[in-house]
Order: sequence, then C-alpha cells, then structure tokens
Amino acid sequence: MSHQSTLIELRGVSKRYGSVEALRDVDLAVQTRQIVAVVGDNGAGKSTLVHVLAGLVQPDVGSIAVRGETVRLDSVAKAAELGIASAFQQPQFCENLDVSANIFLGREMRQGLSVRDDAGMYAKAREVLNTLSTPVRAGQSIASLSGGQRQTVAIARTLLNDPSLIVLDEPTASLSVTQTAEVLDYIVRLRSAERSVIMVCHDLPNVFAIADRIVVMRHGAVCAVHATADTTYEEVIAEISGVSKGAMATRMRARASRARMTRSGEAE
Repeated sequence: MSHQSTLIELRGVSKRYGSVEALRDVDLAVQTRQIVAVVGDNGAGKSTLVHVLAGLVQPDVGSIAVRGETVRLDSVAKAAELGIASAFQQPQFCENLDVSANIFLGREMRQGLSVRDDAGMYAKAREVLNTLSTPVRAGQSIASLSGGQRQTVAIARTLLNDPSLIVLDEPTASLSVTQTAEVLDYIVRLRSAERSVIMVCHDLPNVFAIADRIVVMRHGAVCAVHATADTTYEEVIAEISGVSKGAMATRMRARASRARMTRSGEAE
C-alpha cells in the first residue's frame, strides 16, 4: 500500500447564518484512502460542514487546502475540478429514464454541440457501476430499483470525474438492514479504489463498521476526533450528548437493565 498523505485540510473554518453560528473554528484533515465519519446531534454543524466541502457553501473565515495548496471552494464545479464529488440525502431521479441517463442527469455527454451521446453515456455508466461491483445495470429502469439500489446510483454519479474525495450525507438513511449493508460495502470499495470518503452518519453501528476515523461535532465545533479502533460507542455518545463518560455509562447500564427486565416479564 502506498504512503498516506493529507488530501484535504480545513483550518479555522467558521460559518454564521445571522445569529446562528453553524460552524465554529473547525479544523479537519482527511488522509488519502480513508473513510471519515462525521457524527453529532441535530444542529451540530454536520450538514454545513459537508456543504462547505462540496462547494455549496462558502465559509466566512478560515482556509481550505487540497493536497497542500490553499483553494477556494466557491462552487460545485470548482470542487469537481479539485477532485471532490458529493451525494446528498434523497437524490433526485427522473423516473421515466434508465440508470445510465440518471447517472448523467444534467451532465449529458454530447457529440459535437447538440447531439446527445447515448452510447458513450451507457458505456461510461457501465464502467462506474462495475467499479462498485453492483448488480444494478446501466439500462435498468430507475423506477424498478430499491432504495439501496438508488443510493448506489447516486454514489455511481460521484465517480464520473474520477474524484479523489467523495462526500456523502447520510448515505444509509431510510434504508433497510440489507440495503444498508450493500451501501456500506460500496463505500468500503471506494476506499479500496484509492479514494477517500467523508460521510455524515447518525447510525453509530454503521460508523464503527467501516470508518477509519470519527469526527464528533457539537454546537458547530469539532469536539473530538478518534481513530475508530481507539474509541468506544460509550465515549462517542458521551461526546455527542455533552455528558461525562461516567454518567453515560450509568445511563447505558440502567437502560440495559430495564431491557432485560422487560424481556423477563414478557417471557413470564
């Protein structure tokens, strides 16, 4: 395996909406070939952070560097130029089109100035789907796909320009257990293909299953960063909620005890 290096780094990034401080002095670095999960309660700043990374929102202060060079992410197009692609919750599809056309939706390939290159798009769609080793076919109707398969198509969209960093906002939201497992597998394959992933995820079991590092946000700030192997559910939940680890441990033991008593009562 080749040496890891810093792919993207945020320093002192802040963003305010009126009186609301959505991001506060955020420092964050993502290495090559790394899955980084961003966790936190509602309003912690997770969505604003990924919108900054995607080029949808510009910070008020702070700097962003890609491969050591300071850049200005002032548009999705600029982010794409720098090798950053993104997929957000509830991706939009045209139900009357096939998978290939939906992967290229709004970015259709052309022959000359006006003729749409359907054959070229189909071939490229097959290529990016094969990268994920998914059974979803380029010519398949989008309307026939499950929620997990639709999320797979959304991830495939991000691969069109061969990005180095993929930003995912709640990629497993509203999916079944089986669909979630499929999508998590595709995310791991992105890392295996020499890419990095930043994903917002509220489901800690999924985070601990695939993330290399966990970034905990609270009130717009990064309050902790962990190597996944070096932390625990208890520690991360305590940091998300802002309570001490001891108090959280007591709560979790009490909850487990109540659950055991409930099961015992039902058995009787």
